[in-house]
Amino acid sequence: MKKVSLGILLALLTAACLRPVEFTTEKVWLTAPTGEKMQEQAPITFTPITNYSQGLTITGKWQVFEGIGVSLTESSAFVLACLPKEQREAVLKEFFSEEGANFPLVRTHIGACDFSVEGKYSLAEVPGDTLLTSFSLQRDKEGFSPSVYPQVLDSMYDLYHLMRDVAAIKASQADSTYKILASPWTAPAWMKDNNAYYERGNGVARGGKLLPQYYATYANYIVKFIQAYQQEGIDIWAVTPVNEPMGNDGGWESMDVSPQDEAKFIGHYLAPAIKQAGLSTKIFGFDQNTFEMGPYVSAIYGDSLARAATAGMAVHWYGSTISSFPDVLDSVYANHLDKLIIHTEGCVDNLGCPAWDAVTDPEGFTEENWFANDAFWWNKEATDWAYSTPFWPELHPKYAVVERYVTYLLEGIEHRMHGFIDWNMVLDKQGGPNHVSNFCGAPLMVDTDSKQLYYTPYYYALKQISNTLRPGDTIYTVSGKENTPLYGIASVNPQGKLAVQLYNHSDQPYTTSLTIGKWQASITIPAKALLTLVTPNEIGFLMY
Repeated sequence: MKKVSLGILLALLTAACLRPVEFTTEKVWLTAPTGEKMQEQAPITFTPITNYSQGLTITGKWQVFEGIGVSLTESSAFVLACLPKEQREAVLKEFFSEEGANFPLVRTHIGACDFSVEGKYSLAEVPGDTLLTSFSLQRDKEGFSPSVYPQVLDSMYDLYHLMRDVAAIKASQADSTYKILASPWTAPAWMKDNNAYYERGNGVARGGKLLPQYYATYANYIVKFIQAYQQEGIDIWAVTPVNEPMGNDGGWESMDVSPQDEAKFIGHYLAPAIKQAGLSTKIFGFDQNTFEMGPYVSAIYGDSLARAATAGMAVHWYGSTISSFPDVLDSVYANHLDKLIIHTEGCVDNLGCPAWDAVTDPEGFTEENWFANDAFWWNKEATDWAYSTPFWPELHPKYAVVERYVTYLLEGIEHRMHGFIDWNMVLDKQGGPNHVSNFCGAPLMVDTDSKQLYYTPYYYALKQISNTLRPGDTIYTVSGKENTPLYGIASVNPQGKLAVQLYNHSDQPYTTSLTIGKWQASITIPAKALLTLVTPNEIGFLMY
């Protein structure tokens, strides 16, 4: 028989004795294509059930959630360097303070990635330097020359300063959670078999492989990054061995790592190096598209050393514009209940980019008119890399951006995804800078010449969920969604405050009942809208 502490027992007994006859929601928020952007709505009163109406019900409890966030990249730092200081500070508060979205998770890159302004660099550039005496954060600190980039207002602002500024905001408030997940896109070129950051051309398309003699050096390279930022007062919560180990056809910085090699690297090199350095940094495996996760799960969790050292799997969403692959998520979670699944990258990829060779609808492939135009983000105007190609076309139709984000989040979390990190927090109005013209959408897009800010509609959806689904909250199922146009999840925080997130996929308003324990209310979710309701404290403890 499990022991229950006296304090918990008293709290439960007190809550039961004080069960309210009815209750009214503390907050109701709406983000919708009719113009509402996390707009507060009239409160909803839940009354005792006297004549039960079949609808939605809050049921079984599942995983503890890690949070929602965005990525800090050199490109994002560049765009922020183009803003006046006061405007930049206001943007950062909007994203990371308790008065704004209060995102608790971020991802960043170790060395160059495609969202580096010029790319093709590492933090240890001296060939053969196995002791890594040349390791330096200088590339993260050096800023951008106004003579080269005249739109830049603060030439000394860079990725390091962005990470530092976010850390300062978090440290200044009660809700100080700031978890950074860092991923290298590649090892330094001199550690690889092709001595290059990536190759594309003359029949070659690859990132190259890490040479076996540099496994230990590469592990220490990642440790050096963790230690260097720690010395600056910025803790790195977790790392992945490499972004997208299956490669990107040599399009930008990358490194090809097989499932077996990643398991070996984690268990025999990276985990021991982290431990020897006295660090508590977590390791996540894989870091690519969810539906391709299987071989990496088998190799990493099938290796006793790698499994013991790995906190979970990192996944991306580029395998489909309409699915989070819930069957894959369920299977991995069911077989590895002690491991996390964190979504670490997703975006509107190839934004406005010309069609490539395999595209059969080149005119429809290339988006236009997305800056300061909410209609683009609410309607089925966006495409991804595989739209109208032979690569699973049924999984890659045109999509509405807000709907993709919200349905992916709610469906993914319902199927045991423990956290979600979006790609770049801010980009310029074209979706860059990106040194290989792989332009993408972002929550905030900026005209770096006029300094106009455009918060895209999906930013408000992420903000609405982030405000009401916090690290440490427990996820609950919303039952009764079958044969309805609804997506939904619920969560309870440590104080018993219940939050319910509901999205209506249809083109018409949808009315249903919502049952919370012994209470029920009728609710209406407008067409294509995200509705969030939050109860008073203790309600989440009184559902059963």
